[in-house]
Amino acid sequence: MRETPTWRIPFGIISLFIGIMIYAIVIARYAPDLIGDWSGLAQTGVYVVLGLIWLLPLKRFLIWMETGKWSAPSVQSAERPDG
Repeated sequence: MRETPTWRIPFGIISLFIGIMIYAIVIARYAPDLIGDWSGLAQTGVYVVLGLIWLLPLKRFLIWMETGKWSAPSVQSAERPDG
């Protein structure tokens, strides 16, 4: 566990908020023009998918905020004596 504060956490939270806002504005601006004539069920499906897509990079981003690396640290198992 980390004992000293790091700049990555406040920077990451602010960046995540700004990124989600930009993504939402882009979707709200362009999606209705593209799918406005579709049926309500089809539009619902598209918006559900678009609402979940932003979660894809979230795991690596949160790992970076905690560790400073883009991939999870490898877990080394404790060596057990044979027998």
